[in-house]
Order: sequence, then C-alpha cells, then structure tokens
Amino acid sequence: MRIETGIDIVSIDRIKDKFNNDSHFMHLIFTDNEIEELNSKSRRFQTIAGRWCAKEAFSKALGTGFGRHLNWKDVEILSDEDGKPRIHLSREQREELRIKSISLSISHTKDNAIAVITIILRK
Repeated sequence: MRIETGIDIVSIDRIKDKFNNDSHFMHLIFTDNEIEELNSKSRRFQTIAGRWCAKEAFSKALGTGFGRHLNWKDVEILSDEDGKPRIHLSREQREELRIKSISLSISHTKDNAIAVITIILRK
C-alpha cells in the first residue's frame, strides 16, 4: 500500500475569467453531470474553483498530471447526499491506477479555493 497526496489552490477571479463566458471550456473540463450540479450552486464560481482544484490535486497525487494517461473528464466530482464532494472514477480507471480509496477536502475563501487529495494505492 502507498499513500499519495496532492494539493492545489486557485484564485476565484482567475476561474471567473476562464469560465464566465466560455461554455466550450466548461465542457472540456467538466462532465455533463458536473456542469448540471455546478450551475445549480448559489456560489457557482467558488464551487467551480474548488472542483478545478480537486481535479488538479488528484492529478498531482497520482504524479501524472493531465494529458497522456488522464483526461479532465476522467475525474468526475459530484456531491453526495450530504453535500460532500466525492471523486467518481470508472471501475476500469480505479483498477488501472491501482486506487484503493480517495479522500477529498475542498475549502474556499472570498478570493481563493483550495483542495487536498489523499489517495491510497495498491502495490
């Protein structure tokens, strides 16, 4: 068993600049299910920023970044019934990446969002 962590922080204003008027970019980064959930949030840009950070932190924890082995939409982040964001991966991805479990924490201020990921990998 191996434990890996990843962390990312982003300015809410940077996310507003990227996503405010660009639905094409939104569809490159987020799944349809994620977009539906993000559009329902009262603090939309804070939530988008947090989910962006979570995806970045996940790729950092894996050590792969996005590109050859991992696509932005491969990592889907949706809220559970209690409102806690959870990372959803396909069974095939979990097996390929040897992921046993994932823990995610997202936090916001007025100006920034941050996410921390801890992944337990099988040997």
